[in-house]
Amino acid sequence: MTLTELLESVRRVEVRTNRLVNDMMVGAYLSHFKGRGMDFEELREYIPGDEVRDIDWNVTYRMGRPFVKRYREERELAMVLAVDVSASSAFGSGPRSKREFAAEIGATLALSATRSSDKVALLLFSDQVELYLPPRKGRKHILRLIRELLAFQPARPATSIPAALAFLNHVLHRRSIIFLLTDFLHSFGPAAGQAMAGRDTLQELGLTNARHDLVCVHLHDPRESRLPHAGLLTLEDAETGELLEMDTHRAAVRDAFARTNAERLAELDRALRRAGVETLSFSTVEPFAPTLQNFFETRRGRRRG
Repeated sequence: MTLTELLESVRRVEVRTNRLVNDMMVGAYLSHFKGRGMDFEELREYIPGDEVRDIDWNVTYRMGRPFVKRYREERELAMVLAVDVSASSAFGSGPRSKREFAAEIGATLALSATRSSDKVALLLFSDQVELYLPPRKGRKHILRLIRELLAFQPARPATSIPAALAFLNHVLHRRSIIFLLTDFLHSFGPAAGQAMAGRDTLQELGLTNARHDLVCVHLHDPRESRLPHAGLLTLEDAETGELLEMDTHRAAVRDAFARTNAERLAELDRALRRAGVETLSFSTVEPFAPTLQNFFETRRGRRRG
């Protein structure tokens, strides 16, 4: 991709996602996430009627009279977009790849956050941390995020969700909103290596969800679920390089492929439920905005209930 093509792609994503944000997303985002915590503001002398639990006993002891901590409602939050840029993210059987789809979803979330005066951070990961941009505000920062989402070239092809989440748990010192965008292709499945990766992923998901507000965004392409009727095919695993020849003329082969994928998705669903993590699932050939808006509104309804 040339520089001109990249700038055109960034602008195209910005325009498209700006329209979505203007039409539907900011209100849903704002009503769900704002006012979710309290920040310390100042100390003042105790007044009858103040909560005893707000008394600062260390200051009270030093001053010889009671002081209480005052708090203000927390209005500024940090959103983190943790995006899988491993080799499998480049796949797409339709007009856009999972990587491009993630860029549009990420840009929509980031613009919603920045319109609400929240900071946005970006983590790009493979089986290591590839890029981390700390939380910041402003259009210039958002355009940088979109550019990196579209064009960053990872150094490694594989995936490690635990490594990405462990990094975030180390660098984020305040409770944040984390959107984890990934295809989960190498995290859960019947193979021994996948089973081990699944246990590590499940553990780190649970830990991260306890410390932060974690939402998993599962990105998938229709061709990952069903094979075409196209004769002899050689499939290559983008992350491991493993080759597999399949005769897709045979219905039994196509059915076995679909069944294996269904079992993987069922295991993924069970694992995320065990971790207590909310999950959104998006196909690259379907619009994502209605599902995203419904997600915010549903969570808002649960909070009110």
